[in-house]
Amino acid sequence: MADMTDTRAIPTAATPRRRRLRWGAIADHAVLIAGAFVMMAPLLMLLQMSTVPDAEILKSGPSLRIGDQFGPNLEKAMFGSMSFSGENTGLSMFRNSLILGLGFALGKIVISMMAAYAIVYFRLRFATLAFWLIFTTLLLPLEVRILPSYEVTQKLGLLNSYGGLIIPLIASATATFFFRQYFMSVPEELVEAARIDGAGPVKFFIDILVPLSKTMIAAIFIIMFVYGWNQYLWPTMIVTDEGKMTLVQGIRQITQGLEGNHIPEFGRSNLLAILAVLPPVLVVIFFQSWFVKGLTESDK
Repeated sequence: MADMTDTRAIPTAATPRRRRLRWGAIADHAVLIAGAFVMMAPLLMLLQMSTVPDAEILKSGPSLRIGDQFGPNLEKAMFGSMSFSGENTGLSMFRNSLILGLGFALGKIVISMMAAYAIVYFRLRFATLAFWLIFTTLLLPLEVRILPSYEVTQKLGLLNSYGGLIIPLIASATATFFFRQYFMSVPEELVEAARIDGAGPVKFFIDILVPLSKTMIAAIFIIMFVYGWNQYLWPTMIVTDEGKMTLVQGIRQITQGLEGNHIPEFGRSNLLAILAVLPPVLVVIFFQSWFVKGLTESDK
């Protein structure tokens, strides 16, 4: 018979175990925090320099002192004119950049989806050849074909217009490639079911393919919006009207004051630079999950 006084036979409550530190997770978070600080440091420096007088920045550069010039600099950046006409303000340039970015993104998505749909689902004789001809245009960036593109835009009378900024560049081989690969992964049974239900090509495209492609559309939208928003060379050639200038052009116009004899408007240009960063960052944050899902998802 077991000894009833043996403490080993008496069940005891499990003693709580101390959670072990996961040094790998701590190291990962430390790297992420350090990376975030490195990315945010230039923006914080721009914000600090926008609070002190321009003469002090020219004399001593960035510092840790917070001045009282943020309000006046913000008012000049948003509502102050940078031209004799009075049309070139921060808000007008922000509006023009927003129109350019949205026009680039939406136009490229619509054209690319239609091109990919025709290549994949229509029994065209030279569909594969047409796709590879479109794909080879990746070897011809804007800088290579900018002179003929400008000549065509001029002959069409699209200079100094939003159409001239957007229409000549809305064709995208990159977006066509992604949409083609996405459409090729759609199950053939779905196409057959739509055909049995009497869905025509237009109805199948709008009611089935477009909803299925929402994650891919979000991914392409981010890429093309940022590409259009950051355009500088093409708007500089197409636009001479000060009321149509973009935010990137306006920042360059202010920084050209470094070459003159007057004090550059550092505070104003810094706030415009921060304003130029915000929309792409917000778009990426809003569509972040869809962006990753659209580029990696294979199951429909």
